[in-house]
Amino acid sequence: VQLQAFGGGLVQAGGSLRLSCAASGRTFNVGALAWFRQAPGKERDFVACINWNGYSTYADSVKGRFTISRDNAKSTMYLQMNSLQPEDTAVYYCAADPRPGSSWLIPFSYDYWGQGTLVTVSS
Repeated sequence: VQLQAFGGGLVQAGGSLRLSCAASGRTFNVGALAWFRQAPGKERDFVACINWNGYSTYADSVKGRFTISRDNAKSTMYLQMNSLQPEDTAVYYCAADPRPGSSWLIPFSYDYWGQGTLVTVSS
């Protein structure tokens, strides 16, 4: 499966952005999908994930501000980000289909990644 993330950009603190992740190559409506982010000089961190029937999990740092969703008919996943803060600045990556039995919350579990899209939040 190929993933392409887009929708990043520059926004002021308190603003909003919506990221998209388009998938191609094989069936999209199975397996979990996730967003991770990586700030300069830091490790790649979990942001949110969603399973095939819409059940979602969020990192504490984004809970209540970010919303993950998926449209299986369009083979696309979204991340609506509200109340953005400077600490949300990072490259955001989408990932698909964690290996069976692995944690959905760690990057190592995923073999399929998008190229990343940069989100910059100015203060």
